[in-house]
Amino acid sequence: MSGLIALLDDVAGIAKIAAASVDDVTGMAAKAGAKAAGALIDDAAVTPKYVHGFNATRELPIIWKIAKGSIFNKVVVLLPIALALSSFAPWLIPQLLMLGGAYLCFEGAEKVYHLFVPHADAHGAASSPKLDPTRLEKQRVSGAIKTDFILSAEIMTIALSTIPSESGIWLKAFTLLVVAIGITAAVYGSVAVIVKADDVGLALARQKTGLLAIVGRAVVKAMPAVMNGLMIVGTAAMIWVGGNIIVHGLDQVGWPAPYNWIHHQAIAASAAFDQFAGAVAWIVTAFFDGLIGLAIGLLLIPLSKYVIGPVANATLVPMISGVKAFIARSRA
Repeated sequence: MSGLIALLDDVAGIAKIAAASVDDVTGMAAKAGAKAAGALIDDAAVTPKYVHGFNATRELPIIWKIAKGSIFNKVVVLLPIALALSSFAPWLIPQLLMLGGAYLCFEGAEKVYHLFVPHADAHGAASSPKLDPTRLEKQRVSGAIKTDFILSAEIMTIALSTIPSESGIWLKAFTLLVVAIGITAAVYGSVAVIVKADDVGLALARQKTGLLAIVGRAVVKAMPAVMNGLMIVGTAAMIWVGGNIIVHGLDQVGWPAPYNWIHHQAIAASAAFDQFAGAVAWIVTAFFDGLIGLAIGLLLIPLSKYVIGPVANATLVPMISGVKAFIARSRA
């Protein structure tokens, strides 16, 4: 009997450890999701454009294809890379975070810039030849998955940075897995709702009379404003989160001046509003993080156009073409 009691005690102990681990994974995954808000909102804001122009029956299948590609990006490619980084080169994580933050700043600032300086094709540039729907769908899905890869890399790096360095490899792996699946479901589930909302509104509006018809017409009228609002929020979130990541990254690598200055401004501002001190400190911090993010993003626009782009075209494009040719010859 004593042996059975001891066994039950051991099982209870293991169950407690497992429950604590689940709580740890859930807590860290939630923290990572909150910290990656900018990339998440941008992902949700950008994806609907990839289904624009297709028959309504193809919208959800296209979103599903992109979601599967996103899961592959996060789980099969990026998760092992993140675990390898945490084990063998943890010092690289702040630099990679800042690189990802700079990309978010660039993407957000570029959208702000093009509000004042529209794209050349916005003035009636010749449109590209029309493709058949099947080929166009493949191109759109491929482009969406490539864009998702960059945002997913940023999300996974942010998630990794929220996990305590002393955590075991399996705890890190399960946390990143929960983040990958949860974030993908949240983003593409939201995209599916957004994309189909106008169809639902139209179906309700066909009732012609009654409350459902009124709701349907309201949904149809509201969707353009919702989409514009989502783009604005996504752009602001990218710039703010990108700036915040860079400011914190500079503090970690030995240049704490921007972080300290912003912190002092937030403390000084919050001192004047005792009842709302926390909210005021957050607003001030976000404001200055956003200003820094916007400035960095605007500086990166000409740098990308005249330096990074040409260098990449001169080096990476031939390298990728060579790898593809080698693979093709190997298969022949």
